[in-house]
Amino acid sequence: MIAAMLRAMGTTLRHLFRRPFTVQYPEEKIPVAPRFKGRHFLVVDDDGLERCVGCELCAVACPADCIYIEPAENTPEERRSPGERYARVYEIHMFRCIFCGYCEEACPEDAIFLGKEYEFSCYTREDGFIYGKDRLNLNVREAARQRPEVLDRLKEESGVYHL
Repeated sequence: MIAAMLRAMGTTLRHLFRRPFTVQYPEEKIPVAPRFKGRHFLVVDDDGLERCVGCELCAVACPADCIYIEPAENTPEERRSPGERYARVYEIHMFRCIFCGYCEEACPEDAIFLGKEYEFSCYTREDGFIYGKDRLNLNVREAARQRPEVLDRLKEESGVYHL
């Protein structure tokens, strides 16, 4: 019993004089890992067209069933995406999301990505954690700031994007 107590006191003394590892959180942030999966965003091209074509593969791949999509047809007068369809309603329920990234992997158009943002908060129930297209859409250049490989992938496809 005395040996165990001395071992515990030795551990305490060893750590007593170390400099504490403290991060002053709101002002100072720890960099995230390269493969970190944070807040979702939908890529919007420079010409204003959404990359999402409303195929619903991301919703099917989601194990938490947190993605809801209502597709609609593009018309010649009003084009929202390069395909025949677009997502009229695109919602992600952030309370249900487990940030697995399956939606990103399932998307054939590279329309949805998980970024590096991890700060989620709301103060009223009306603000909510159901993110619609107004909160998810992000220009391709802003997307490239969060995930540089996004721009590389899109550049390989079309060769148009330059920062």
